[in-house]
Amino acid sequence: MASVVAAGESPSFWASVREAIRGTHQDFTRGNLNRAIVLLAIPMVLETLGESLFALVDVFWVAKLSSDAVATVGLTESMLTIIYSVVLGLGMSTTAMVARRIGEKDPEGAAVAAVQSIGLGAAGALLIGVPSMLAAPRLLALMGGSAALVGTGSLYTRIMLGSSGVVLFLFLNNAIFRGAGDAAVAMRVLWLSNLINLALDPCLIFGLGPFPRLGVTGAAVATTTGRSFGVVYQFYLLFRGTERLRVLPSQVRVHLGVMLRLLRVSSTGILQFLIAHTSWIGLVRIVSAFGSETLAGYTIGVRIIIFVILPSWGLSNAAATLVGQNLGAKQPRRAEQCVWRTGVYNALFLGSVGVFFLFLAEPVVQLFTHDPAVVPLAAACLRMLSYGNVAYAYGMVMMQAFNGAGDTVTPTIFNVFCFWLLELPLAYALAMLVGLGARGVYLSIVISEATFALVGVLVFRRGRWKLQRI
Repeated sequence: MASVVAAGESPSFWASVREAIRGTHQDFTRGNLNRAIVLLAIPMVLETLGESLFALVDVFWVAKLSSDAVATVGLTESMLTIIYSVVLGLGMSTTAMVARRIGEKDPEGAAVAAVQSIGLGAAGALLIGVPSMLAAPRLLALMGGSAALVGTGSLYTRIMLGSSGVVLFLFLNNAIFRGAGDAAVAMRVLWLSNLINLALDPCLIFGLGPFPRLGVTGAAVATTTGRSFGVVYQFYLLFRGTERLRVLPSQVRVHLGVMLRLLRVSSTGILQFLIAHTSWIGLVRIVSAFGSETLAGYTIGVRIIIFVILPSWGLSNAAATLVGQNLGAKQPRRAEQCVWRTGVYNALFLGSVGVFFLFLAEPVVQLFTHDPAVVPLAAACLRMLSYGNVAYAYGMVMMQAFNGAGDTVTPTIFNVFCFWLLELPLAYALAMLVGLGARGVYLSIVISEATFALVGVLVFRRGRWKLQRI
């Protein structure tokens, strides 16, 4: 059982860290706010680090094959953003609804919301995964892949797109645990999945021991296997029950009212992430015009950025859970305080990482590739994107604060303006018309993210999100 701090005790920071990793049965609607952030954020940071490791480990091994192999991973990942848009939008509304019910001290209502979310995720997997798996070669070609790339990478893309159901369940179930405040459970699931992927990746890519040599396809098989084991473990925990949430067999049925509320909130949430992610597809398409080496450099640079930004998503997710639970407990002022504090912590973290990359971009890139044509391109990507780290930090927290309150419309409007109306046209103009090449794309990302953060802070201060009902 997780430790419970007795009334009147003031545990040290490191004691709180240990409790966060073990798991805690803490009421996040009362008590010290900094402690609540620590208890939620640390396992969420470790969870998102676990998710980013999938991409980072894959590109580490695949980079030893060829630039076409790395480009295949990059193009496929950009297409997977459609699936990520669905799961993040639905997962965000799931976290908000589960957190609100937990804040209202209604664990049965939280379990019902969890079941409806899983049902919607299963439907989404069928609608997206099967058609995209069948069309994998055409999609690779459409994204600018060469004939050689399509020939060697199609099976990798088929497996990754066809396993969208596994991705959906993995993210959705962890969104349920996060909303309930069981962040340590979500963390353990991701690390179990990663251990399996870490072990299988080199074996299946290079044919070590009794394993077949599958090349880039082996990365897809390893990733899907690791995630599948994680999903099985999640369902076991959901039906066995945690300290906050348990799904009973009698609750596994359609609750139309709850499902419609989830759809209402998640529809704009899905659109929100779809806008952001399709803008990344557009950016990849622009970068691919400059050749496989440039695309490989972009892929490696962005994967490294994702590795350091995803922990910041962990902090942002903690803000979303705290906002949802405290609004459910009728404590809007505490919800607002947690957002401002999390924003400061996030900016300090990402700002420090950005300074590190400004000076040490090349050595970091060389951990993944020594290709003399790719290293300077990836380092330029990493260095330029790091200029926007403080803006990314605040933008993430603001977006998740709105989402945690159930206000998915506001960040969706921000995304339309910042990513479709600003980022994509600016990227094309700077890269193609001004002649900056891929550097123009990177500059457009920094400008659009800074705009998002500024607008988010200004609108958040107005406080209308506190009146949201879900």
